Amino acid sequence: MPFIPHTPEDVSAMLGAIGAASIEALFDEIPPALKTGQLKGVPDGMSEMAVARLMQERASQDGFWSSFIGAGVYEHHIPAAVWQITTRGEFYSAYTPYQAEASQGTLQLIYEYQTMMTRLTGLDVSNASLYDGASALAEAALMAVRTHKTSRRVLMPKTVHPIYRRVVDTTVRNQGIELVELDYDAATGLSVLPADPGSFAGLVIPQPNFFGVLEDVHAMTDWAHEQGALAIALVNPTTLAVLEAPGQWGQTGADIAVGEGQPLGAPMASGGPYFGFMCCRQAFVRQMPGRIVGRTVDLDGKQGFALTLQAREQHIRRSKATSNICTNQGLVVTAATQYMALLGPQGLAKVASASHANTVALADQLAAIPGVTRAFASPFFHEVVLKLNDSAKDVLRALRAQGILGGLDISGWYPELGQAILVCVTETKTATDLDHYVQHMERILSKRREAPPCAYKS
Repeated sequence: MPFIPHTPEDVSAMLGAIGAASIEALFDEIPPALKTGQLKGVPDGMSEMAVARLMQERASQDGFWSSFIGAGVYEHHIPAAVWQITTRGEFYSAYTPYQAEASQGTLQLIYEYQTMMTRLTGLDVSNASLYDGASALAEAALMAVRTHKTSRRVLMPKTVHPIYRRVVDTTVRNQGIELVELDYDAATGLSVLPADPGSFAGLVIPQPNFFGVLEDVHAMTDWAHEQGALAIALVNPTTLAVLEAPGQWGQTGADIAVGEGQPLGAPMASGGPYFGFMCCRQAFVRQMPGRIVGRTVDLDGKQGFALTLQAREQHIRRSKATSNICTNQGLVVTAATQYMALLGPQGLAKVASASHANTVALADQLAAIPGVTRAFASPFFHEVVLKLNDSAKDVLRALRAQGILGGLDISGWYPELGQAILVCVTETKTATDLDHYVQHMERILSKRREAPPCAYKS
């Protein structure tokens, strides 16, 4: 974003207007002992050419990898137009839209985003986004407890992303809320519902779950409602182009839907920033954290947009706020809106279908290699767990030496699976990419089988 600082003349004029001798004089109340003086750690300035060369060298250190890692962050093709539009000054430097008369463009964009998300999830209302997918799940748990009013227990399947579970625990543990972990079936990878759960406020339903397995969301939703609890859908937005929306789960639909919006036009970018989305049924809108933009008409009948609900600590007393995390990732939401608008329903469905087809193809080829088996006999989306008869860590390290990020070692999180990796494929991979992966996996495992035991750690 271009930035033009004040000229010396501008600074002099402003200082003269307020009667200050210098900028330093504005901070004369700071004791000299607290001032750092010269910034000795800052290197000397460099020319534009030298800076460009330095940054190119640093970028090249990252290397180029063929990535088959998912686990909550996914490599999708992002049309060039998405960030070309998103980084225009109107969006890139727009202030938060408190003043409707000065923020109609930003407000309309958020309104369009909310409309798209409600259509994807099949629910009534969407907020203007949250910090990320993990914190969105935490907010949903708090929302369920506030809505239920009598129980402070939330059922959390072990098939939910381990990091998400840690974030939720960190958020709720000191608020008297208990997370009850549900196990999964060793053969199918599906969550197991307890026979006698007792009273609970909400059930988290991941779709697909962390293993990539498609849960029986209809049965889980109806079961939660039979127990008098809310059904909280934790979903990947890309899947919603081909799978049933949370609002259609079971007899009456899920109550809340949350997830990570990164697949919708945000690059992996070494870990962010991303955004969390949240939708819910109209009955629970007053318990939804964040902001909602509404559409109306003015006295002349012209269309206009305004903030209609702002239930967060920036706007009301902290004790009555629905959330004390006031960050909504407006810029990334802008990119997601452009992405969904450019692809449309059919384009998003093609992305989802291609990702699924590629994952099925790779899983079948890898499972044909001696020493590789699928962990679960269940339908999956674009991630699959593979069990190895060798060290997952060592095999992945060997693949990395060939320029392949072969998946995520989940043996530490799920030791009962033995040596297991979570492999993801999206629409960005070609048949050649899959063959390259399979050939190297087969060669590595074959070579390690032939090596003497002392040559490597098992």
